[in-house]
Amino acid sequence: MSFFFVPQAFSQFVLDLESGLIFPGYNDIRVPNEGGSDFSFQDDFTTEGGVIPFRARLEFTFNKKNKLYALYAPLRIQYATDALNRPIAFDGAIFSEGLPTTGSYRFNSYRLTYRRDLFENERWLLALGFTAKIRDAAITLENVTSQNDITSRVNDDLGFVPLLHVYASYQAAGNTFFLEADALGARQGRAIDVFLGASRHISPKVEVRAGYRILEGGANVDQVFNFTLVQFASLGLRYHFSPFLKEK
Repeated sequence: MSFFFVPQAFSQFVLDLESGLIFPGYNDIRVPNEGGSDFSFQDDFTTEGGVIPFRARLEFTFNKKNKLYALYAPLRIQYATDALNRPIAFDGAIFSEGLPTTGSYRFNSYRLTYRRDLFENERWLLALGFTAKIRDAAITLENVTSQNDITSRVNDDLGFVPLLHVYASYQAAGNTFFLEADALGARQGRAIDVFLGASRHISPKVEVRAGYRILEGGANVDQVFNFTLVQFASLGLRYHFSPFLKEK
């Protein structure tokens, strides 16, 4: 067995950190679903400032084939336009045409995942599990008249979302090529988080990885219509450690 794969046999914990570049896609909104105006942060506004995505995950392995993940994944994108191109009815307020308007989209995710390895050989690993996700989301609009009258609304939502978890990997030439996903859909909406990438150990305890992540989903309920796509070019660092075991 290669020296660089030895830690995976005994490391109980992995600290997984991820960042990279973000590419916002469509962000279509109507609040409330009946009576609100259709608008798009992507089409009607421009993205303000650089957004640096960040995710932190702690992984715990027990009984060899079982894993628990605790994930913290904040996300906030700022938008602005010098002149709103039409009036927008949003969350009980009217945002007037022609005024400078700012907006923001927040989608923080807190997840606890259980995963069970179902099949493993020298090359392949296939696993299945489930994720309990807490969604902390908010959509904000604000504009200001020449008389400094402010119209501002925040539509926020804190809720629980159950997801299926899927993992598949292939080992070749000291690299691990893998796909990892949390996803589920229903009539009221959907949530999809898929990562496709590769990783490699650069030391017995340190692993680097890179790949492509896509977040997509939203809700179509009485209170809100919102579907969003965000893509990432991601870089990550994984640190393997075993605080309760004496490593040999």
